[in-house]
Amino acid sequence: MFRFNLILWFVIPIYLVSAQQVIQLYDTKPEGSENWQWSEKSDTSHAIVYNVVQPTLTAYLPPYYLATGTAVIIAPGGAFHTLSIENEGREVAKWFNTRGIAAFVLKYRLAHSLTDDPVAELREKMNDFGKLDAENRDIVPLAMQDAIIAIRHLRTHAKEYDIDVHKIGFMGFSAGATLAMSVVYNAEDGDRPDFVVPVYAYEPAILGSQVPEEETPIFLTVAGDDPLGMTLHSVNIYRKWFEAGQPAELHVYEKGGHGFGMRKQGLPTDTWYERLGEWLEIHGYHRKLYPNKYEKLFGQEAVARGKIEKWEELKKDYAELAHYRERNKRLPLPEDGAKRVVFLGNSITAGWVRTDSSFFIDHQFIGRGISAQTSSQLLLRFRQDVVNLRPKVVVIHIGTNDIAENTGPYDPEFTMSNIASMVDIAAMNDIKVILASVVPSTKFEWNRALGDRSDLIVELNQRIKSLAEKRGIPYVDYHSALKNPENGMNPEIAPDGVHPSLIGYRIMEALVMDAIDKIDTP
Repeated sequence: MFRFNLILWFVIPIYLVSAQQVIQLYDTKPEGSENWQWSEKSDTSHAIVYNVVQPTLTAYLPPYYLATGTAVIIAPGGAFHTLSIENEGREVAKWFNTRGIAAFVLKYRLAHSLTDDPVAELREKMNDFGKLDAENRDIVPLAMQDAIIAIRHLRTHAKEYDIDVHKIGFMGFSAGATLAMSVVYNAEDGDRPDFVVPVYAYEPAILGSQVPEEETPIFLTVAGDDPLGMTLHSVNIYRKWFEAGQPAELHVYEKGGHGFGMRKQGLPTDTWYERLGEWLEIHGYHRKLYPNKYEKLFGQEAVARGKIEKWEELKKDYAELAHYRERNKRLPLPEDGAKRVVFLGNSITAGWVRTDSSFFIDHQFIGRGISAQTSSQLLLRFRQDVVNLRPKVVVIHIGTNDIAENTGPYDPEFTMSNIASMVDIAAMNDIKVILASVVPSTKFEWNRALGDRSDLIVELNQRIKSLAEKRGIPYVDYHSALKNPENGMNPEIAPDGVHPSLIGYRIMEALVMDAIDKIDTP
């Protein structure tokens, strides 16, 4: 149930990623480290990996309905001795997936840690950066080669990952940022990333310094209080890019320290990646490969803006009582003996009035449907939009958007309690009730993350029918009359699979009129 500026999910985002695939970058031991005899280890207490010998990429692919074709390789930091694999790797990849970007966490070759406490080893070495740089001097070129091979792999296998060969970026943190910049300065044109994201880069260890002639947008971020003194390194890189006429953006946060990554510190650095998301958008890296119907019709930006606007509206008026308030005031009370009927529902009801207005005009029926609404919203406006209009009969048709989770996780017990409460209120006000089944549907174009929920619709309809039988009220089975073998609706019945066409409404009209005609009213 969707109108492009009338849709809302209360619970977002949920990380939706495919099963991770680990990709070996070399068939044998890579050149330069053939004689390394140690093996990769991990330290779960610090969420790090060390002693990497065989470089790999771990793929995190977004669901198809979010996919943009953009990809990014993520190089975690750790002074070329360890990899901060969670804070600067996996968690970053998961965030990229929520933006529809395929992410690949790179494990590149590292210096040999001699103990099982690499953090303590590294901490001691960090007291002398000159000595540390000397130790890493032979490692950085090997890591850079791993990174270039990783980019080459993505471009070679782009079709398999559903990515665009011209939308492959490279992102790194600290030592990973050193790696990112080294790749940009040294890679051949075919192996160079299309954009680069160095986060608190360490400039002295970067290999090369020549800004590429080909346009290569850069996004840099760092904290002003970086205890390792890396703030000006990012500023220097930005200045080079700016002076070369390259697209560049730099964010220097007053506080945040070093290694903030995806950590939450109660500081503005907690959301630095949202600024990155905005930057990716202005460079066109957010365009979906498979936009939904509404994004095709109105545009991706308009739909995204509509969600925000809808949320702001519903914070002020969750039930949307303002929608019919003035029309209700202008509506005269029914004449004595008149059999006024109100149709209460969501966009299917609202669309019914628009698609076959003569049905409502000829019978003097009143349509009170609001796009995207769920049962809780109908309950809240039941008195205003039904009881106060003094009808003899109300046709309640709701449930699609509950199952589509427009206002939160679907709970059939909650939905049924809302419907039962409306039945109770109607009975207390001498209003006869007709309960209608939810129409068939196999997918919700506005929330494709849910997949096929046709079985939940069938189950909810069984509950609605049971309630009707228990209360001794009519039940109108739209579902059985409209469904196809897959428990959806054919295009001639509902072009988008949810909202009926005139043909579909005419079928519904015959069914509901039979129920209305059989109701005796005083």
